[in-house]
Amino acid sequence: NNNNNNNNNNNNNNKNNNKNNNKNNNKNKNKNKKKQKKSKENPFKDVPEGEKKRISVKLEDMPSKYDPTFVEATWYEWWNQSGFFKPKPKEDENEEVFTIVIPPPNVTGALHLGHALTNSIQDVLCCYHRMHGKTVLWVPGIDHAGIATQDIVEKKLIRTEGKNRHDYGREAFISKVWEWKEEYGGRIKGQLKRIGSSLDWEHEVFTLDEKLSKSVTEAFVRMWESGLIYRDVKLINWCCKLNTAISNIEVDKKPFPKPKEIKVPNHDTNKTYEFGRIDHFYYEIDGEEDIKLEIATTRIETMLGDTAVAVHSKDEKHKPYHGKFVKHPFIEGRKIPIIVDDILVKVDKGTGCVKVTPAHDQNDYECGKRHDLEMITIFTDDGKMNDKCPEPFRGMMRFDCRIAIIEELKKKNLFKESKPNNMVIGICSRTGDIVEPMIKPQWFVKCKGMAERAAEAVNSGELKIYPDHPHKKIWLDWCGDLHDWCISRQLWWGHRIPAYMVKTNGKMHEPETWVCGRNEEEAMEKCMNQKHGFVEEMRKKQWK
Repeated sequence: NNNNNNNNNNNNNNKNNNKNNNKNNNKNKNKNKKKQKKSKENPFKDVPEGEKKRISVKLEDMPSKYDPTFVEATWYEWWNQSGFFKPKPKEDENEEVFTIVIPPPNVTGALHLGHALTNSIQDVLCCYHRMHGKTVLWVPGIDHAGIATQDIVEKKLIRTEGKNRHDYGREAFISKVWEWKEEYGGRIKGQLKRIGSSLDWEHEVFTLDEKLSKSVTEAFVRMWESGLIYRDVKLINWCCKLNTAISNIEVDKKPFPKPKEIKVPNHDTNKTYEFGRIDHFYYEIDGEEDIKLEIATTRIETMLGDTAVAVHSKDEKHKPYHGKFVKHPFIEGRKIPIIVDDILVKVDKGTGCVKVTPAHDQNDYECGKRHDLEMITIFTDDGKMNDKCPEPFRGMMRFDCRIAIIEELKKKNLFKESKPNNMVIGICSRTGDIVEPMIKPQWFVKCKGMAERAAEAVNSGELKIYPDHPHKKIWLDWCGDLHDWCISRQLWWGHRIPAYMVKTNGKMHEPETWVCGRNEEEAMEKCMNQKHGFVEEMRKKQWK
């Protein structure tokens, strides 16, 4: 029996070995086949660019399954060379025209699946209208992507050469950006061709082309002259990483449902900072050191710029303190008034006392205007605590200062506690930096009138939105809550605002006087016509 069992086992082992050998042989054969297929040359490599290919290969050389390269090779070049994508000349005045402009992708990136989808839809529309005999033009183009491009190129220069844009100077840095654009901008064009987009490349544009820059200048001057564009000092969104203002739509709202530590640009790369907490501290009432007001804030570092503490008129607990002052714990001699503001303070919410920092919070800014409060900016453009802050906080990065202030308040027995707090924080969509509200002089577009006309067009049926639900409501809600649009950016890469500051006898006017013109000569003529007197110097500001 033992001998029989051994023989059976040997036979089974031999069978298994044979099976494994056969599998390995088949695998090797398949690998060799794949290698042979890959090693086959493109049969159309010798077709001159722009000529129609002729498929004259042997059957055994044809791919055994669909091969995109084999099928698609040389077709696009022939279509383009044959002028299939060009608008045909109109045969009569009544002939219909269909023209669309590609939503220009940013020069900084590569196309993704979303671009492939939307461009395919546009392509289908163009092909459909061509087949109906219309004159069709699909205009290609690429966006210069001011913020993103400047950031990418500057990062590259810092990494490779150890220099930033200020080391180069404006003109030299712009030359570097153009070099980068020429090197990397062609990738998008190649991708659009690769998916067969029927674009007329003779009409290709770049948003910094001279023709488009001229159009931007023309639009700005006209809007300035009609009163749609204006300059003002307002609270705006500031990116400390890029040192520039950004618009509301460039701010991402990131939720922090619970405390979380993250890294912050411009700060120590080896450190993380906790967000999603609310800190409680005390202000002592001037002359009554035994009485304290409890303050709750998610941005305790901004207390260095506080210029008021607000309470509600119906809050009986705090009525005795109306019109009194609290002492700032770190700034000798600064007395902060206790004011009544029923818009900012909710009776049944929080501690009943709200610190007011008009220069670094939108709600506080509106409160500051209502009560004519001092607006103290406490941050530098790159996010450090400025000279208006006392030692030891001066010069610290803003979120390092947050930690330091809590420690100093604890030493003075003025810190109560820190709690988890469900909150939303504004993040710069370009850099991931925490957006800082800052008071800056900027250029704005009046949006109210345009928004009202846009809403009316939908309500009257002049403009139809598909599908109606829920997008009509979204449109109307958006148009009903529009603030004036900040259009200026403190960048070097981009369109320069055609605005000139007027100086008389070497001195700026109070308030500032600006003129806009298509060129310096036109601006000078406007300046003289406005009777600003003898203009010794008219300096073009370095705004984008």
